[in-house]
Parts: sequence; C-alpha cells; structure tokens
Amino acid sequence: MEATVDSQPSLMSLEEELTCSICLSPFSCPVTIPCGHNFCQSCILETWTDSYICPQCRTVFPGKPELKKNTVLSAVVETFNQRASRAEVKLQVAELEPQGKDVIRCDTCMHTEASRTCLTCMASFCEEHLRPHRENPVFRLHQLTVPVGDLLERICSDHHKLMEFFCSQHGRPICSLCLQQVHKGCPFMSPEEQRTMKESELKGKLYLLDRKIVRNEDVLAEIVELQNKLKESALERKKAVSAEYQQIRDLLAREECDGLNAVDRELDSSNFHLKALMKKFSWNIKSMSKAKEDVRCLLAQPQTLAFLQASVNLPAATQFDPFTPRINLHSKKVTAAQDFAAALKEHLTEMRKQPVEERQLKFKPAEYAGTSLTVHVTRLADSGNLASQQFFHRERPYINPVKSTGFHPALQRTSGDSGFHSKSGPKKYSKKPPKDDLQLTKLTRHKAHSLHNLLEFEGKEKATDCTPTAVPKKKPEMLDNPIDITCAVRRHDLLKYGTKLTFDLRTAHQRIAISQGFTKATVATQHGNYPDNPKRFTFCSQVLASVAFSRGRHYWEVQRYKSNIMAIGLSYSSLDCKGPLSRLGRNAQSWSVEWLHGHLSAWYDNRETPLGNADPKRVGVLLDCEEGTTTFFNVADKAYPFHSFVFPSGCSGVVYPAFWISSIGSSITLPKLQPAPADALA
Repeated sequence: MEATVDSQPSLMSLEEELTCSICLSPFSCPVTIPCGHNFCQSCILETWTDSYICPQCRTVFPGKPELKKNTVLSAVVETFNQRASRAEVKLQVAELEPQGKDVIRCDTCMHTEASRTCLTCMASFCEEHLRPHRENPVFRLHQLTVPVGDLLERICSDHHKLMEFFCSQHGRPICSLCLQQVHKGCPFMSPEEQRTMKESELKGKLYLLDRKIVRNEDVLAEIVELQNKLKESALERKKAVSAEYQQIRDLLAREECDGLNAVDRELDSSNFHLKALMKKFSWNIKSMSKAKEDVRCLLAQPQTLAFLQASVNLPAATQFDPFTPRINLHSKKVTAAQDFAAALKEHLTEMRKQPVEERQLKFKPAEYAGTSLTVHVTRLADSGNLASQQFFHRERPYINPVKSTGFHPALQRTSGDSGFHSKSGPKKYSKKPPKDDLQLTKLTRHKAHSLHNLLEFEGKEKATDCTPTAVPKKKPEMLDNPIDITCAVRRHDLLKYGTKLTFDLRTAHQRIAISQGFTKATVATQHGNYPDNPKRFTFCSQVLASVAFSRGRHYWEVQRYKSNIMAIGLSYSSLDCKGPLSRLGRNAQSWSVEWLHGHLSAWYDNRETPLGNADPKRVGVLLDCEEGTTTFFNVADKAYPFHSFVFPSGCSGVVYPAFWISSIGSSITLPKLQPAPADALA
C-alpha cells in the first residue's frame, strides 16, 4: 500500500477535497447524507439541533436522515494522514541535517555515493564499482584514498598530471614534471608531510588561542568580581560616610540643644530677676498709694487743732528714683554658645572651600623610642560613694622606680609568700628580688611627672549628680612629660597574670555581632535578633566581658581591626545600660581609653584627657584590684604604658572589662594569651 501510494501522484493536492466544510479539518469518521455531501459525524450531529438542513447545499430534510459511514473516503483520509505525517517527518529530518554538505557521487553510476577515490584513475567509485580495484591485481598499484571532491584542482594545469608534491619554497602543489623543470632544485615534500606540518602549526596556534581565550575569560571574570567588590566597597563606604555624618549631625544637634538650653536658662534667670523687681515696684506703688490717700484725707479735714498737729510719714520708696533694670542675654555661656556656632560655621565654610584631598588631617604616629614615650595617669578621688568619684588636681614629684631600685616595691614578692603586697600592708623587701619580677614596675604612681586632676565638688547634691550639665567642665590639658624608655615592661612578665576573657552575649548591643567562640565583636550593618535582657545595652554599641573582678591582679589584651571609633575600659555592674549616659567614660560608673579617628583620650565622668595621636593595634590592660589601678599598654616587642587610672583605696566593688565600637565593619578580638618561655626573652 505504501509503495503504491509513494509511486502514485501526491495526495497533498486533494487536501481541500478531504476537508470537512464545518470544522475545516480533515474528515474524522466521515458520513454521507442523502444529498450526497460528506461531513464529520460529530460535526453534522452538532449542527442538527432544531432543523435538519444540509450545511453545504441547504437542502431541507423533513426528518432526521440516516447517516452512513463512507468507508472509501475513510480509507483515503487515513492514507492522506499517513502521507502528511511522513512528509512532516522528512521535513524535520531535513531541517536537522547540516546545510551545504556536498555528496561525492560515483563517477561510473552517477547516483550512488562514492566510498573511495582513485588518484591514479582520477575518479571516484562506489563499493560496487570499486570491486575491480580490490580484486583485480592490475589495479594493485593504484592509490586509493577517501572520497575527494576536488580532483580537477589536483591536476596540474601545465602538464595535466596529478600534483603529487608540494614546493616548500613557493608554497604550492606541483607535479613530477614541474619538479624536473620549473621547480628544479626547490625543496619539496609530499602533501601528507605538508599536511602534517600544517596541522602541527595550526594546532600550536589553536593551543595558543585556547590559552589566550581562557586567560581573557579569567581576566573578564576577575573584572566582574572586581566590579562586585567595588560595588560592595562603595556601599560600605557610603554607609560609613553616612554614619560619620550622622554622628556629626547628632553632635551638632546636641550642641544646638545645649546652646538653646543655655539661652533658656539665661532667660529664666532674667525673668526671675525681673519678676522680683516687679514685685518690689508693685509693693512700692501700693505703699505710696496708701500714703497718698492719707494725705488726701488730711487735706479734706477742716482747719482744726488736730489738722494742725497731724503728720504723714512717707514710705522709704520715695527716697529713691525708680529705674529700669539693664538686663540682657549677653551672659558668658550664651555668648560662648553663639560664638562657637558662628566660628564652627566659618571653619566648616573655609574647610569646604578646600579640595577634598587637602581637608584630611595628618597625624603623626606615636614613637616609642628615647624620650618620645609619654605616660598619662588619671587619679580618681575616693569619697565612699561610686557616683561621687571625681577627678582632682594634685602634683607629685616624679620618681623613676627602675632607675632608683630596679624594681617596684608594690610588686615585690617576699620569700614564702605567694601574693603581692599592696601599700596597705607593707612588708620588708628582700635584698635580691626574684629575676622575673625585676621588669614589672608599679606604673600608675611613679611613671608620670604629674597627675591629671579636676575640681572637687562640695555638697551631696552636686556629688550625686552624674549628668553632663551638672559637672563643671574644665578644659583638658595635654601631657607631654616624657619618661625613660626603661619604663617599658616585658610582655612575659604581664602574661603571668593573663586572664581568659569572652564577650557576654547578654550585654551585647543589637548592632554588635559576636563570633569565634565569643571572642570577636564586630559592628554589623544590620541589627541582630537578640532577646530582651535587662543587662543588654540599648543606646550605645557596647558589650561587657562575661567575667568580673574584685580582687587580685589580672591582665588581658585586645586586638583592634579597622577600629577608628572605639573605646576600651572598665565598668561597674551599676552602669545604666539603657540611657544616653551609658557610654563608657561619660558617667561615674565607668572609665575608658577612647580612639576617635586617630586621636587618643581618656574619659571618666564625662571628662576628657587628651593623650596624643598614639594608635596601638594591640592593647594590653593590667587591672590591680589590690592597688586600685588600671594601666593600658601598647603591646609590641615590649609593653609600653600610655595611660593609667588610679584609685587610692582600691576597687570599690566588682568591675567588668567593657568595650565600645561604633564604626561599621570594625571589630575587636580577645586573643588567647600564651606565656612565652622565660629563656626566650631577654
């Protein structure tokens, strides 16, 4: 059936005749109605609803006609569908076959695809016509190769012979006669050798191209990665700049609030004074009006002896001329606030006129050599009440314990005693102290030429007020009193008191992310999802250590990473962790050493003591609860002290190591302290 269909004319031209006039598709189960027209059975039944009319010739039938299946038409439609499906498959295969592929035909039969080409006969043969070359010994010497379609191009145009050689000098194929005549003496090789050499050359170029493409793709990927990193870096920079300017705006807002409050306080004071004067003048008017009525009453009396003897005493107010008070708002605080705002505006205006790259302040790093090292000591007055501890000024003579005794008596260890003696319990010192204690000196009382002190306050009301406005400000002084470099302490001597610290997650602010086994604190871009805790800081991005100290001597170190805005200090457990006064050093319950864009300063009770521009990356903290001191070191090859806090009566209560980090992306870690062998240190 298939062969017949394939040999007969195509049925594709009958497609219109094999299409239902209702659904316009090939017949599906065709039926014939009495008028002779054919329709799909389902189509005609759907058409006949109310009346029975032929959809094509419009013949009306009185009743529903009997439908008979047209078997012949069904067979023709089935054959047509098969032929259409086969044509569609061939079309799809033709689309998938590569275009432009040349098929080499046999030169004998002209329709079968060739399987081999004979370069001797210069013709291509299929398997059937290649039999003589394979079976007859006469064709034994003929050269057979894969089918070649350019046989005419392999014939020499001058001698009409096969070009069997390739001239290396002229770069063209030649025949044997060309080799004997025109190309005589030229270096030559076979086409196979030339192809091998050309393939090797092309493979080398292909390898080079592959390597260059891979390298370019790698560079392109690196550039894309660099773009992503630049975008992330730009986002972080924008956030950092925005955070810095937000802090500046907050500072300016607080300064503005302080200036407005100063004006309001001055206004209240002036109004109070004016109200007192108004009350005084009102009383004077009242007393003089009463005297005026008495005089009028006397004038209204007749001329009697009583009138002649009467007298009126004028009030004391008549002895003075009334005056308008000269009261204005030009007090020192108000004028200073206004002048500061004007000066700050002028300074910022001048700064903005300069190019951005020239606005950056340049700082000199601290040098720890010779007489350039400076130690600052802040002494805290002990009044028995934590909230009333304030700084005070008192100068002391400088004593270098290293030069005078070679060791510090407060750290002297006597034989048979396992502890260190403080000043409260002095003991006799041995003539020859142990070797490991010779370098560790008492830094906080003797290494500074003078102590930093501020005003002492009188009265319980002033002593218990911890707000910044209740504390009289005093301009901090810079200490530039150098000490001898011999004051440096061996780190090995400090590590004997090493204490393992971790951050307390219960106290961490929502912006601080704790990681690496609670030893790393980082300022995150987004707030964490920490549960509520009464010990958690909510206003300042601070965190406390998980351990507290009340006795003994303890030492720990802090490693800074990109921390330009941070503070390291100590805090009492009574520190308020919710309000704006919870920042370290801004209250009487904590004290700290603070870095702010390269500037180093000490803070206590909202009082600042500038310490210069030192920028240590690793900071050591030595807490001596018995002596009541805390010393901060710049840890390098040795430990160089740069500031100390002193408590004359020792630590009054439990203290926690405390930390404040503000700039986004900055972090600090609490490294594990491992004492070095004693014989490895000088």
